[in-house]
Amino acid sequence: MPAVPVAFEIVSLAVIVLILIADIVLAYRRPHVPTTRESTLWVVFYVVLALIFAGVLLVVDGPDHATEFVAGWLTEYSLSIDNLFVFIVIMAGFAVPKKRQQEVLMIGIILALIFRGIFILIGAQLIENFSWIFYIFGAFLIYTAITQAFGNEHGDQTDTALIRFAKRHLSVTDEYDGGKLRTTVNGKRMFTPILIVLIAIGATDVLFALDSIPAIFGITDSPFIVYTANIFALMGLRQLYFLLGDLVERLKYLKYGIAFILAFIGVKLILHALHENELPFLNGGEHITAVPEIGTGLSLGVIVAAMAVATIASLISIKRNPEASLADLKPSHIAAERERQAEEEERAQHHD
Repeated sequence: MPAVPVAFEIVSLAVIVLILIADIVLAYRRPHVPTTRESTLWVVFYVVLALIFAGVLLVVDGPDHATEFVAGWLTEYSLSIDNLFVFIVIMAGFAVPKKRQQEVLMIGIILALIFRGIFILIGAQLIENFSWIFYIFGAFLIYTAITQAFGNEHGDQTDTALIRFAKRHLSVTDEYDGGKLRTTVNGKRMFTPILIVLIAIGATDVLFALDSIPAIFGITDSPFIVYTANIFALMGLRQLYFLLGDLVERLKYLKYGIAFILAFIGVKLILHALHENELPFLNGGEHITAVPEIGTGLSLGVIVAAMAVATIASLISIKRNPEASLADLKPSHIAAERERQAEEEERAQHHD
């Protein structure tokens, strides 16, 4: 497949960088808890922006890369929602003040873009030089799908070995001081808990990059499509955090939809590896052309269907038994939700 025109890549990345810079400036100049309306408008804006990008890509470069982008973007978006769930756990576990969560989330998103960019470069080089890497990517995604569906895939990100190490070797106060990373306590300079939160979020970003990069390379081999799909999936994640809140955890079937997508792409990667086989102990090192290849169109349909079924099933479950869904929330999540409700009541009283 021909590469995406270089001029289009340069212009696209320049525009995306400008949008990201504008978003960062807004997050730091106006630290606040976004309203539901504000969050909804921003999420819709970024979704429409991704669809416009896909449309322009369709006109400039044809349907193949445009379809790959949409399929990759939806895959990364679904994994980003899973990432969002862990962010909620971290924010609640460390009791990050609501007003400062935008800033922390913005840093988390920037770290995610950096880590994914690094993994994309590594993945592209591996694919170019070692075709058998698709076997490993496929097996890893199938393993991840199993742990996603039947286990606690990411564990408690507020009490990892890395967090315990940081707390033991760094002077960290128990109190926040606005958005400051360092503060003075009894004449001594100490880190605020924001540093520990950023370490937890950074570690989470690395874990999700390990999942997401093999998944999207199962859809396209274009590093440009891979990275832009990741950027568009992460843009608006901060607003989606405030829009969905604890609803993310209450969508209890979502993890099965994500697991199915990962397993499907894992199988697709293994089939592709067999089709392009060069391993000497398999079929004498010859391509196994009898093995079917799964096209991008079919992949897109499976991704959309899996997420739709998982989301609808979860919403039906919530509607039928909302109290049971609430009971599934961890105590820290319930405390965070009560804090949010108290802030909304205080804001309403202030307006009155």
